[in-house]
Amino acid sequence: MLALSSASYLSLYPILLFPPLVLLSYDRQARHSKETPNVARFAVLDLGIVAGAVLGLLYLSYLLTSRSWEFISSTYGVQLMLRDLTPNVGLWWYFFIEMFDSFRQFFLGVFWLHLSGYVGGMSIRLRTQPLFVITSLLGLFAIFKPYPSISDTSLFLSFLPLYRHIFPLMRYTFFTVSTLLYATLLGPSFYYLWIYAGSGNANFFYAITLVWSLGLSVVVSDSLFAVLRDEWEVERPEMKGKEVRQI
Repeated sequence: MLALSSASYLSLYPILLFPPLVLLSYDRQARHSKETPNVARFAVLDLGIVAGAVLGLLYLSYLLTSRSWEFISSTYGVQLMLRDLTPNVGLWWYFFIEMFDSFRQFFLGVFWLHLSGYVGGMSIRLRTQPLFVITSLLGLFAIFKPYPSISDTSLFLSFLPLYRHIFPLMRYTFFTVSTLLYATLLGPSFYYLWIYAGSGNANFFYAITLVWSLGLSVVVSDSLFAVLRDEWEVERPEMKGKEVRQI
């Protein structure tokens, strides 16, 4: 929890990992203790640890900045209000460049609600696999956070091999790899054509970021399907290897 507090202090997004991380910690403690701990008490205790650590770090920053709270608007405020629209591999910058100012606050709320809305549903549906919830959320952060970078994708892809047993159950491996390679090779070229050569425009670069986000979205959704399929086959061994059709 202290590591989560430090990460949340440096960047807002890790705080969304709190629910699945609490479930993961609770499952581990319940497995190694004779008495099953109370879930609510365990969650409140962890919440107190995270809140206390974050507040302590914020107060330390307050002291280091000559007893001023202005650093909050200059750090967290930039991420929350999207003041910097510098092009990146994310989806927000182009959308808000084209956005009318009268709709900006509304769509900021919609985008943030969309990013945080996955946490509750995935934590409930995949209650028995909180580590995979964390892995999937890291992939969603790499797609939908305001200022993503390649390091976010690297972190997600480094967690994914923990579930290498589901790789045979994934359906779109070739398409995913091809899409990511396509975006990786053409992304720098399109950026150069727009920024340096002047022979392109923002649409060139944003189009390739859409392809990049599409590839990551397929990775997240396909791995989620594979985990659910694996869970289903464990519960019903007679259905292992059989085709699934949605009715």
